[in-house]
Amino acid sequence: MPRVCFLGSTRFTRPLDQTSAKKFRLLSMLGQLFVIGFHRHPRPCMFREHASFYLMPGIAQPVLRYAEMFTLAPCLTLWLIFRHKIQILVAQSPYEGFPAALAKKVANSLGRSIVLVVESHGDFEESLFLQRRILLPKLYSFLMCHVALFTFKHADLLRAVSHSTKGQLEKWTSNKPIFQFYTWTDIEVFREYDHYKHESFTEDILYAGLLIPRKGIHHLINAFAQIAQEFPKSHLVLVGEAENQPYATALKQQSRELGLEGRVNFVGQVSQVELAVRMRRSQVFVLPTYSEGLPRVVFEAMAVGLPVIASAVSGIPEIVQDGKEGFLIEPGDEKLLSDRMRWLLRHPDRAREMGRQGQCIIEKLFSSTLYAEGYRQIFEAASDRTR
Repeated sequence: MPRVCFLGSTRFTRPLDQTSAKKFRLLSMLGQLFVIGFHRHPRPCMFREHASFYLMPGIAQPVLRYAEMFTLAPCLTLWLIFRHKIQILVAQSPYEGFPAALAKKVANSLGRSIVLVVESHGDFEESLFLQRRILLPKLYSFLMCHVALFTFKHADLLRAVSHSTKGQLEKWTSNKPIFQFYTWTDIEVFREYDHYKHESFTEDILYAGLLIPRKGIHHLINAFAQIAQEFPKSHLVLVGEAENQPYATALKQQSRELGLEGRVNFVGQVSQVELAVRMRRSQVFVLPTYSEGLPRVVFEAMAVGLPVIASAVSGIPEIVQDGKEGFLIEPGDEKLLSDRMRWLLRHPDRAREMGRQGQCIIEKLFSSTLYAEGYRQIFEAASDRTR
Protein backbone atom coordinates (compact mmCIF):
# COMPACT_ATOMS: atom_id res chain seq x y z
CA MET A 1 0.00 0.00 0.00
CA PRO A 2 1.32 3.48 -0.80
CA ARG A 3 2.42 5.84 1.95
CA VAL A 4 0.54 9.10 1.48
CA CYS A 5 0.84 12.43 3.26
CA PHE A 6 -2.03 14.94 3.06
CA LEU A 7 -1.02 18.54 3.69
CA GLY A 8 -3.42 21.45 4.16
CA SER A 9 -4.77 24.20 6.38
CA THR A 10 -7.66 22.17 7.82
CA ARG A 11 -8.01 22.43 11.61
CA PHE A 12 -8.64 19.12 13.37
CA THR A 13 -9.74 18.08 16.82
CA ARG A 14 -8.55 15.15 18.91
CA PRO A 15 -10.41 12.85 18.69
CA LEU A 16 -11.58 13.55 15.16
CA ASP A 17 -15.09 14.78 14.57
CA GLN A 18 -17.46 12.21 13.10
CA THR A 19 -17.17 13.50 9.53
CA SER A 20 -13.35 13.53 9.49
CA ALA A 21 -13.21 10.11 11.13
CA LYS A 22 -15.41 8.60 8.42
CA LYS A 23 -13.31 10.19 5.70
CA PHE A 24 -9.96 8.91 6.95
CA ARG A 25 -11.37 5.50 7.87
CA LEU A 26 -12.45 5.19 4.23
CA LEU A 27 -9.14 6.44 2.79
CA SER A 28 -7.07 4.28 5.16
CA MET A 29 -8.16 1.28 3.09
CA LEU A 30 -6.21 2.75 0.16
CA GLY A 31 -2.86 3.37 1.82
CA GLN A 32 -0.90 4.24 4.94
CA LEU A 33 -1.92 7.83 5.70
CA PHE A 34 -0.19 10.79 7.31
CA VAL A 35 -1.75 14.22 7.74
CA ILE A 36 -0.15 17.63 8.27
CA GLY A 37 -2.61 20.31 9.33
CA PHE A 38 -3.53 22.53 12.23
CA HIS A 39 -4.81 21.81 15.70
CA ARG A 40 -7.95 23.64 16.82
CA HIS A 41 -5.99 24.78 19.87
CA PRO A 42 -2.86 26.98 19.96
CA ARG A 43 -0.53 24.07 20.64
CA PRO A 44 0.94 21.27 18.51
CA CYS A 45 -0.60 17.81 18.61
CA MET A 46 0.31 14.34 17.37
CA PHE A 47 -2.01 11.33 17.42
CA ARG A 48 -3.21 8.40 15.35
CA GLU A 49 -6.81 7.81 14.30
CA HIS A 50 -7.06 6.02 10.94
CA ALA A 51 -4.08 8.21 9.94
CA SER A 52 -1.08 9.67 11.73
CA PHE A 53 -1.82 13.34 12.43
CA TYR A 54 0.90 15.96 12.87
CA LEU A 55 -0.88 19.19 13.76
CA MET A 56 0.72 22.60 14.02
CA PRO A 57 -0.57 25.13 16.58
CA GLY A 58 -3.93 26.55 15.48
CA ILE A 59 -3.12 30.24 15.96
CA ALA A 60 -6.16 32.49 15.53
CA GLN A 61 -4.53 35.02 13.18
CA PRO A 62 -4.56 33.72 9.57
CA VAL A 63 -1.27 35.46 8.70
CA LEU A 64 0.50 33.56 11.48
CA ARG A 65 -0.97 30.26 10.33
CA TYR A 66 0.37 31.00 6.84
CA ALA A 67 3.77 31.69 8.41
CA GLU A 68 3.62 28.28 10.07
CA MET A 69 2.59 26.64 6.82
CA PHE A 70 5.47 28.18 4.86
CA THR A 71 8.18 27.62 7.50
CA LEU A 72 7.31 24.60 9.68
CA ALA A 73 5.41 22.49 7.15
CA PRO A 74 8.32 22.01 4.67
CA CYS A 75 10.56 20.72 7.47
CA LEU A 76 7.85 18.46 8.87
CA THR A 77 7.03 17.13 5.39
CA LEU A 78 10.68 16.41 4.65
CA TRP A 79 11.08 14.61 7.98
CA LEU A 80 8.04 12.42 7.24
CA ILE A 81 9.39 11.60 3.77
CA PHE A 82 12.59 10.14 5.21
CA ARG A 83 11.26 8.87 8.55
CA HIS A 84 8.20 7.07 7.16
CA LYS A 85 9.22 6.66 3.50
CA ILE A 86 6.37 8.81 2.14
CA GLN A 87 5.83 8.27 -1.57
CA ILE A 88 2.89 10.57 -2.36
CA LEU A 89 2.19 14.12 -1.18
CA VAL A 90 -1.37 15.49 -1.55
CA ALA A 91 -1.67 19.26 -1.10
CA GLN A 92 -5.05 20.87 -0.46
CA SER A 93 -4.41 23.89 -2.71
CA PRO A 94 -1.62 25.49 -4.77
CA TYR A 95 -0.66 27.56 -1.72
CA GLU A 96 -0.55 24.66 0.73
CA GLY A 97 1.27 22.89 -2.09
CA PHE A 98 4.27 25.22 -1.75
CA PRO A 99 5.81 23.52 1.31
CA ALA A 100 5.05 20.13 -0.26
CA ALA A 101 6.75 21.17 -3.51
CA LEU A 102 9.73 22.51 -1.59
CA ALA A 103 10.05 19.27 0.38
CA LYS A 104 9.72 17.24 -2.82
CA LYS A 105 12.48 19.24 -4.50
CA VAL A 106 14.87 18.66 -1.61
CA ALA A 107 13.94 14.97 -1.34
CA ASN A 108 14.49 14.45 -5.07
CA SER A 109 17.95 16.01 -4.81
CA LEU A 110 18.71 13.46 -2.08
CA GLY A 111 17.60 10.52 -4.20
CA ARG A 112 13.99 10.05 -3.06
CA SER A 113 11.24 9.74 -5.69
CA ILE A 114 8.15 11.70 -4.59
CA VAL A 115 4.89 12.30 -6.46
CA LEU A 116 3.10 15.58 -5.70
CA VAL A 117 -0.67 15.83 -6.15
CA VAL A 118 -2.08 19.37 -6.01
CA GLU A 119 -5.80 19.86 -5.43
CA SER A 120 -8.02 22.85 -6.11
CA HIS A 121 -11.18 23.20 -4.02
CA GLY A 122 -12.06 26.72 -5.13
CA ASP A 123 -11.00 29.85 -6.97
CA PHE A 124 -7.50 30.15 -5.55
CA GLU A 125 -6.87 33.39 -7.48
CA GLU A 126 -9.68 35.46 -5.99
CA SER A 127 -11.12 33.75 -2.92
CA LEU A 128 -8.48 34.98 -0.47
CA PHE A 129 -9.21 38.60 -1.35
CA LEU A 130 -12.93 38.03 -0.77
CA GLN A 131 -12.37 36.33 2.57
CA ARG A 132 -10.75 39.14 4.55
CA ARG A 133 -9.14 42.53 4.13
CA ILE A 134 -5.63 42.14 2.70
CA LEU A 135 -2.93 44.73 3.28
CA LEU A 136 -0.94 45.59 0.15
CA PRO A 137 -3.16 43.44 -2.09
CA LYS A 138 -1.05 43.91 -5.23
CA LEU A 139 2.08 42.71 -3.48
CA TYR A 140 0.14 39.85 -1.91
CA SER A 141 -1.26 38.84 -5.29
CA PHE A 142 2.23 38.96 -6.84
CA LEU A 143 3.67 36.72 -4.13
CA MET A 144 0.77 34.25 -4.23
CA CYS A 145 1.04 34.02 -8.01
CA HIS A 146 4.68 33.01 -7.78
CA VAL A 147 3.92 30.56 -4.97
CA ALA A 148 1.30 28.90 -7.17
CA LEU A 149 3.65 28.82 -10.17
CA PHE A 150 6.34 27.12 -8.10
CA THR A 151 3.83 24.57 -6.84
CA PHE A 152 2.44 23.76 -10.29
CA LYS A 153 5.96 23.46 -11.71
CA HIS A 154 6.70 20.62 -9.30
CA ALA A 155 3.23 19.02 -9.34
CA ASP A 156 2.84 15.67 -11.05
CA LEU A 157 -0.94 15.16 -10.79
CA LEU A 158 -3.83 17.54 -10.19
CA ARG A 159 -7.30 17.16 -8.72
CA ALA A 160 -10.33 19.40 -9.29
CA VAL A 161 -13.70 19.25 -7.52
CA SER A 162 -15.74 20.84 -10.34
CA HIS A 163 -15.60 21.81 -14.00
CA SER A 164 -14.81 25.40 -13.05
CA THR A 165 -11.85 24.45 -10.86
CA LYS A 166 -10.63 22.08 -13.56
CA GLY A 167 -10.78 24.91 -16.08
CA GLN A 168 -8.72 27.12 -13.81
CA LEU A 169 -6.10 24.40 -13.35
CA GLU A 170 -5.88 23.97 -17.11
CA LYS A 171 -5.11 27.68 -17.48
CA TRP A 172 -2.21 27.43 -15.03
CA THR A 173 -0.73 24.12 -16.18
CA SER A 174 -0.29 22.11 -19.33
CA ASN A 175 -0.02 18.42 -20.07
CA LYS A 176 -0.56 17.35 -16.46
CA PRO A 177 -3.23 14.76 -15.65
CA ILE A 178 -6.26 16.21 -13.87
CA PHE A 179 -8.58 13.98 -11.85
CA GLN A 180 -12.02 15.37 -11.10
CA PHE A 181 -14.34 14.22 -8.33
CA TYR A 182 -16.40 15.89 -5.63
CA THR A 183 -15.20 16.94 -2.22
CA TRP A 184 -15.79 14.70 0.79
CA THR A 185 -19.26 14.91 2.32
CA ASP A 186 -20.64 12.77 5.12
CA ILE A 187 -23.70 12.35 2.97
CA GLU A 188 -25.29 9.47 4.89
CA VAL A 189 -26.06 11.80 7.82
CA PHE A 190 -28.06 14.04 5.51
CA ARG A 191 -29.82 11.26 3.61
CA GLU A 192 -31.73 10.10 6.69
CA TYR A 193 -34.76 12.16 5.77
CA ASP A 194 -37.45 9.49 5.52
CA HIS A 195 -38.13 9.53 9.27
CA TYR A 196 -39.09 13.23 9.25
CA LYS A 197 -42.55 14.46 8.37
CA HIS A 198 -43.34 17.70 6.57
CA GLU A 199 -45.26 18.91 9.62
CA SER A 200 -41.93 19.41 11.42
CA PHE A 201 -40.84 22.01 8.84
CA THR A 202 -40.68 25.67 9.86
CA GLU A 203 -40.47 28.82 7.77
CA ASP A 204 -36.82 29.20 8.72
CA ILE A 205 -34.21 30.24 6.15
CA LEU A 206 -30.86 28.57 6.76
CA TYR A 207 -27.31 29.53 5.92
CA ALA A 208 -24.35 27.32 6.85
CA GLY A 209 -20.71 28.20 6.38
CA LEU A 210 -17.96 30.43 7.67
CA LEU A 211 -18.92 33.99 8.62
CA ILE A 212 -16.61 35.75 6.18
CA PRO A 213 -17.22 38.50 3.58
CA ARG A 214 -16.76 36.11 0.64
CA LYS A 215 -19.97 34.32 1.61
CA GLY A 216 -22.12 37.45 1.10
CA ILE A 217 -24.04 37.05 4.37
CA HIS A 218 -24.58 40.81 4.67
CA HIS A 219 -26.61 40.62 1.46
CA LEU A 220 -28.65 37.78 2.91
CA ILE A 221 -29.53 39.80 6.02
CA ASN A 222 -30.60 42.77 3.89
CA ALA A 223 -32.72 40.50 1.69
CA PHE A 224 -34.33 38.88 4.73
CA ALA A 225 -35.21 42.34 6.08
CA GLN A 226 -37.31 42.91 2.93
CA ILE A 227 -39.56 39.92 3.68
CA ALA A 228 -39.43 39.69 7.47
CA GLN A 229 -42.76 41.47 8.08
CA GLU A 230 -44.57 39.27 5.54
CA PHE A 231 -43.47 36.11 7.34
CA PRO A 232 -43.50 36.87 11.08
CA LYS A 233 -42.83 33.21 11.98
CA SER A 234 -39.73 33.02 9.81
CA HIS A 235 -36.20 33.23 11.19
CA LEU A 236 -32.86 33.58 9.44
CA VAL A 237 -30.57 30.97 10.98
CA LEU A 238 -26.83 31.50 10.44
CA VAL A 239 -24.80 28.39 11.25
CA GLY A 240 -21.04 28.63 11.17
CA GLU A 241 -17.81 29.70 12.77
CA ALA A 242 -17.00 33.42 13.06
CA GLU A 243 -13.59 33.07 11.41
CA ASN A 244 -13.55 36.78 10.56
CA GLN A 245 -14.54 38.25 13.93
CA PRO A 246 -14.90 41.91 12.81
CA TYR A 247 -17.20 40.79 10.01
CA ALA A 248 -19.30 38.65 12.37
CA THR A 249 -19.62 41.60 14.75
CA ALA A 250 -20.70 43.83 11.85
CA LEU A 251 -23.37 41.29 10.86
CA LYS A 252 -24.87 41.37 14.35
CA GLN A 253 -24.84 45.16 14.32
CA GLN A 254 -26.49 45.12 10.89
CA SER A 255 -29.26 42.88 12.21
CA ARG A 256 -29.93 45.22 15.14
CA GLU A 257 -30.04 48.30 12.92
CA LEU A 258 -32.56 46.59 10.63
CA GLY A 259 -34.81 45.74 13.57
CA LEU A 260 -34.15 41.99 13.17
CA GLU A 261 -32.87 41.27 16.66
CA GLY A 262 -34.43 37.97 17.65
CA ARG A 263 -35.20 37.14 14.02
CA VAL A 264 -31.59 36.52 12.94
CA ASN A 265 -30.07 33.69 14.96
CA PHE A 266 -26.28 33.30 15.10
CA VAL A 267 -25.80 29.64 15.99
CA GLY A 268 -22.04 29.15 15.68
CA GLN A 269 -20.29 25.99 14.58
CA VAL A 270 -22.22 22.73 15.01
CA SER A 271 -21.65 19.05 14.30
CA GLN A 272 -22.77 17.51 11.02
CA VAL A 273 -25.53 15.66 12.87
CA GLU A 274 -26.93 18.87 14.35
CA LEU A 275 -26.61 20.66 11.02
CA ALA A 276 -28.63 17.89 9.38
CA VAL A 277 -31.35 18.27 12.03
CA ARG A 278 -31.48 22.05 11.52
CA MET A 279 -31.69 21.57 7.76
CA ARG A 280 -34.62 19.17 8.12
CA ARG A 281 -36.50 21.77 10.16
CA SER A 282 -35.91 24.57 7.64
CA GLN A 283 -37.78 25.62 4.54
CA VAL A 284 -34.98 27.06 2.39
CA PHE A 285 -31.19 26.90 2.24
CA VAL A 286 -29.35 30.01 0.98
CA LEU A 287 -25.72 30.45 -0.03
CA PRO A 288 -25.20 34.00 -1.42
CA THR A 289 -21.47 33.49 -1.96
CA TYR A 290 -19.11 35.39 -4.25
CA SER A 291 -16.71 32.52 -4.89
CA GLU A 292 -16.60 28.75 -4.27
CA GLY A 293 -15.28 25.55 -5.71
CA LEU A 294 -18.22 23.22 -5.30
CA PRO A 295 -19.37 23.70 -1.69
CA ARG A 296 -20.27 20.52 0.12
CA VAL A 297 -22.95 22.32 2.12
CA VAL A 298 -25.01 22.53 -1.08
CA PHE A 299 -24.77 18.73 -1.40
CA GLU A 300 -25.85 18.41 2.21
CA ALA A 301 -28.88 20.68 1.84
CA MET A 302 -30.00 18.90 -1.32
CA ALA A 303 -29.54 15.48 0.30
CA VAL A 304 -31.89 16.56 3.10
CA GLY A 305 -34.46 17.77 0.58
CA LEU A 306 -34.11 21.53 0.91
CA PRO A 307 -34.57 23.81 -2.08
CA VAL A 308 -31.38 25.81 -2.58
CA ILE A 309 -30.94 29.48 -3.43
CA ALA A 310 -27.30 30.03 -4.34
CA SER A 311 -25.05 32.30 -6.34
CA ALA A 312 -24.43 31.27 -9.93
CA VAL A 313 -20.66 31.11 -9.42
CA SER A 314 -17.93 28.51 -9.78
CA GLY A 315 -19.25 24.93 -9.68
CA ILE A 316 -22.66 25.64 -8.13
CA PRO A 317 -24.56 25.77 -11.48
CA GLU A 318 -23.18 22.30 -12.20
CA ILE A 319 -25.57 20.78 -9.64
CA VAL A 320 -28.28 23.41 -9.04
CA GLN A 321 -30.49 24.22 -12.02
CA ASP A 322 -32.41 27.47 -11.81
CA GLY A 323 -36.09 26.74 -11.22
CA LYS A 324 -35.62 22.99 -10.68
CA GLU A 325 -33.66 22.18 -7.52
CA GLY A 326 -33.88 25.79 -6.40
CA PHE A 327 -32.85 29.16 -7.77
CA LEU A 328 -29.61 30.77 -8.94
CA ILE A 329 -28.86 34.45 -8.38
CA GLU A 330 -26.02 36.82 -9.11
CA PRO A 331 -23.83 37.63 -6.08
CA GLY A 332 -25.04 40.77 -4.33
CA ASP A 333 -28.49 40.86 -5.97
CA GLU A 334 -30.51 41.45 -2.80
CA LYS A 335 -33.76 42.19 -4.65
CA LEU A 336 -33.77 38.90 -6.55
CA LEU A 337 -32.65 37.02 -3.44
CA SER A 338 -35.57 38.40 -1.41
CA ASP A 339 -37.98 37.61 -4.26
CA ARG A 340 -36.80 33.99 -4.43
CA MET A 341 -37.04 33.53 -0.67
CA ARG A 342 -40.52 35.06 -0.68
CA TRP A 343 -41.69 32.72 -3.46
CA LEU A 344 -40.43 29.58 -1.74
CA LEU A 345 -42.02 30.58 1.58
CA ARG A 346 -45.33 31.30 -0.15
CA HIS A 347 -45.27 28.01 -2.08
CA PRO A 348 -44.16 25.33 0.44
CA ASP A 349 -45.48 22.43 -1.64
CA ARG A 350 -43.50 23.57 -4.68
CA ALA A 351 -40.47 24.16 -2.46
CA ARG A 352 -40.64 20.57 -1.21
CA GLU A 353 -40.93 19.30 -4.76
CA MET A 354 -37.77 21.20 -5.64
CA GLY A 355 -36.14 19.63 -2.62
CA ARG A 356 -37.14 16.15 -3.78
CA GLN A 357 -35.60 16.84 -7.18
CA GLY A 358 -32.40 17.83 -5.41
CA GLN A 359 -32.39 14.54 -3.52
CA CYS A 360 -32.57 12.66 -6.81
CA ILE A 361 -29.59 14.61 -8.14
CA ILE A 362 -27.47 13.82 -5.09
CA GLU A 363 -28.36 10.11 -5.25
CA LYS A 364 -26.83 10.03 -8.72
CA LEU A 365 -23.83 12.28 -8.12
CA PHE A 366 -22.33 11.43 -4.77
CA SER A 367 -21.39 8.42 -2.71
CA SER A 368 -18.53 7.41 -0.47
CA THR A 369 -17.67 4.70 -3.01
CA LEU A 370 -17.18 7.24 -5.81
CA TYR A 371 -15.06 9.44 -3.53
CA ALA A 372 -12.78 6.54 -2.60
CA GLU A 373 -12.58 5.46 -6.23
CA GLY A 374 -11.31 8.93 -7.18
CA TYR A 375 -8.41 8.68 -4.74
CA ARG A 376 -7.74 5.07 -5.69
CA GLN A 377 -7.16 6.21 -9.26
CA ILE A 378 -4.88 9.04 -8.11
CA PHE A 379 -2.82 6.75 -5.89
CA GLU A 380 -2.48 4.16 -8.67
CA ALA A 381 -1.32 6.82 -11.13
CA ALA A 382 1.12 8.18 -8.55
CA SER A 383 2.45 4.69 -7.77
CA ASP A 384 3.05 4.09 -11.46
CA ARG A 385 5.19 7.22 -11.53
CA THR A 386 7.27 6.20 -8.51
CA ARG A 387 8.07 2.90 -10.21
